[in-house]
Formats: sequence, C-alpha cells, structure tokens
Amino acid sequence: MKVKYQGNARVKRGQLQRLRRSFKVLEMKGGESVTDYFGRVLVIANDMRNYGEDMDEVKVVENILRTLIEKFNFIVCSIEESKEIDQLTVDELQSLLLVHEQKLRKREIGEEQVVKVTTVSNRGKGGRGYYQGRGRDIGGRGRATFDKSIIKCFRCHKLGHFQYECLSWGR
Repeated sequence: MKVKYQGNARVKRGQLQRLRRSFKVLEMKGGESVTDYFGRVLVIANDMRNYGEDMDEVKVVENILRTLIEKFNFIVCSIEESKEIDQLTVDELQSLLLVHEQKLRKREIGEEQVVKVTTVSNRGKGGRGYYQGRGRDIGGRGRATFDKSIIKCFRCHKLGHFQYECLSWGR
C-alpha cells in the first residue's frame, strides 16, 4: 500500500523537486488577499513536509516576506527591523499582515468615496443651464438644482445635507 500511494524514491524525489520549484517561484498576486496567499504557501510547504523535506517555519516566513506584493513593502521592512525573524511564527506573521491589509482596504475605500463624490459633483460644470457658482446660471433663471443625495455632511457623516444644514449642529 505504501509503495502504491507514495511511489518509489525516484517519484518522491521528482515530486519534491516540483514542489521546491513551486515554493521558490511562488509570489503573491495583485488582487489576492493575505489569507488566500498564506493558504497557497502553506499547502505547498505541507506537501513538501509530507515528502520528507525539512521545512521549518523560518523558511516559510522568509519566503512569504520576500514574495509579498509592493504595497506590503513598508510593513515588511518594519517587521524585519523590529522582530526577530528566527522567532516569528507563520501565524504571527499572518496576523500582522492581516491588520496591515485591513488598514490599506479602509484607506482605499475612503479614497474611492472621495473620488466618486468629486467626479459626480464635477459632472455638471461648464454646460449651459448648470449651476456656475454664486449668483445666477447662464440661462439667467436663478440657481439650478442638483442631487444632494451624494453630499456627505462633515459633522455627522450622513448623506443628503451640508454641515450648515445638519440637525445635530446645535447639539
């Protein structure tokens, strides 16, 4: 049974060589999450252990730190400077990177909302009949209307009104 499912030594060596190459050329993909990447790395590392390779955590941690995408460069430098890489476990590294990834996502979502509001509010500028600033529009009929549902209050952070119109302003 053992020979049938594990193969002979030559087959094992071949599989191990394939896994070593996969481990060596492994890199995080652009839109891939930290959790998904760690999953891919650990599957290969565990397969290598099953074929008899000596895979200690230091090798896995160093490989992960080396193969992360560019947006993790700051945290990688920070980890390398402040932590003992020899003492760092895969789980600790994953926790550190997950926290950093969540901060990056929060920042990207905030920037995305700012860009969205800016592009929507700039859409009407320059055309006939649209609001041109203080005073009257080009057509001379008074202020043009616009959609306040995209406006976010600086006071209460809710959509639909300006800060000076906020009901929580007097509180």
